[in-house]
Amino acid sequence: MSQVTKRALEASLKHLLLQKPLNKITINDIAEDCGINRMTFYYHFKDIYDLVEWCCEEDASRALAGKKTYETWQQGFLQIFEAVLENKPFIMNVYHSVSREQVENYLYKLTYDLLEGVVEEKAQGMSVRDEDKKFIATVYKYAFVGLMLDWIKGNMKDDPALLVERLDQVIHGGINAALQRLRMDKDTSNPPE
Repeated sequence: MSQVTKRALEASLKHLLLQKPLNKITINDIAEDCGINRMTFYYHFKDIYDLVEWCCEEDASRALAGKKTYETWQQGFLQIFEAVLENKPFIMNVYHSVSREQVENYLYKLTYDLLEGVVEEKAQGMSVRDEDKKFIATVYKYAFVGLMLDWIKGNMKDDPALLVERLDQVIHGGINAALQRLRMDKDTSNPPE
């Protein structure tokens, strides 16, 4: 029952965001739209921003389901773009209502989780320090999030599939190449040029 109520609260928030900005929506508005009392809202979320964060995490986890491997990361990233586009009024309202830093932090976490799995997968059988693997995931995280934020800022006009295709062309093999360069067990008698 808890998930049903959370989903109902999510639907009410998204419905209300079509009518007014996030900073004008109250918990009473959400509770009335959802047909619950305020205390039920507080049973599930501490405030509206907590609900917003939960909505974003739910959308992202659905978008990334089964797409956290090297062979599927492009599909996962495309599905993130598509989920954002499907929820454009919600995302644009949140983007303009909360600090850019909150949006960035959310996207950084989401993207890092995806990339961390990809880097770990590609590092299998290699002796690469954890901090080097984390560094590689972080570099790509900043590239992905920067691209997504520019896309959101530009009102999501560009085709997400084209963006992901371009991204793949730019970095194809980049994770593997970085891991190869940072291997601790590589032959150092013949360093790469």
